[in-house]
Amino acid sequence: MTPAAATLALLRQAMADPDTQWSLGTFGAIAEFSRDEDEPARLSMTANVLSAVTGRGGIAIRPDAAIRPFASEGITKTGWSQRVALCLPQDACAMSRRSALTEIGPDRDALREEDRDGLLFDLGLDALQADFCVRIDNEETAAQLRAHAGRPVFEPGNPAMGIILHANPHRVFISRIGRIEVYQPIPPPSGKSPDGPHTHVLPKLLRSGRTHPATEPIPTGWIPCAHIYPPHPARNGLGEPHPFDPGRHVAFQQVMALCGDPEIVAIKQRALEAVAAGEPPPGTAVDRHRRTGIRIALRQMKAEGQTSSALSAWLAHLDQGIIDDNDDEALQHG
Repeated sequence: MTPAAATLALLRQAMADPDTQWSLGTFGAIAEFSRDEDEPARLSMTANVLSAVTGRGGIAIRPDAAIRPFASEGITKTGWSQRVALCLPQDACAMSRRSALTEIGPDRDALREEDRDGLLFDLGLDALQADFCVRIDNEETAAQLRAHAGRPVFEPGNPAMGIILHANPHRVFISRIGRIEVYQPIPPPSGKSPDGPHTHVLPKLLRSGRTHPATEPIPTGWIPCAHIYPPHPARNGLGEPHPFDPGRHVAFQQVMALCGDPEIVAIKQRALEAVAAGEPPPGTAVDRHRRTGIRIALRQMKAEGQTSSALSAWLAHLDQGIIDDNDDEALQHG
């Protein structure tokens, strides 16, 4: 199977799976899409677009031969996270880079036909790999925003964001490989984000100019333009612990072998083999890169239910402080 065919198969499987979650955006501004297993959804799997649309939001991904999926795992307080970044080359990922509120016009690419006359306004957040828009279907609200076009939305004294919050429009976040649309209301500043599709915009983080968290190991020269979060073997979609699912674990390890960091995959495999053979933990200092991979492997063995004096020794030596997986820490997407 060619790399492009393998990527297409990965995207198709993820889009069809209601337990898979998605995100699109940048560091400090992100849209997330998820759907419940029994939630009505309209799926499309054409050669040009893969999409899922529910009453709460939608996602569309355009398969592109230039997309490189990069799978990785990260350490959380008591467990681990997992994700697949859908990357484009740095010189092929740029969006509009608008730095002020801008009217774009009718959203002819809206995922639902009834939304295609709605007017898109780019918030002008000047991110490299994504445009962050709202879709307005009310002429009075459009006129109010139009009066403040050309101004940064977070400029002191600019009422544009207040107008948007009051109107509760659809949010439409777009990258070179697709879009996420959110139809649910924007929560108040003191409110909790709703389950399912929602967005986050954090100006302080945006000002850093990062394209992704520093803890995510994206290969040099590549930029994540969307993320897939396959079903976690030890957590549900809300980050709550559930009985370990061996099938989910094996499935993601296969993805790691296909499109993860080969060095990390090898480090984890060597740790698994050493523990299984009853070898003692390494006696010399382990650098942070290798230590993280080993710790994740050890936690996964523990979550699988493995018990041995060797595993206990390795955990005590390299992962002190780990506690049982029955705590209520929510898994962060990273």
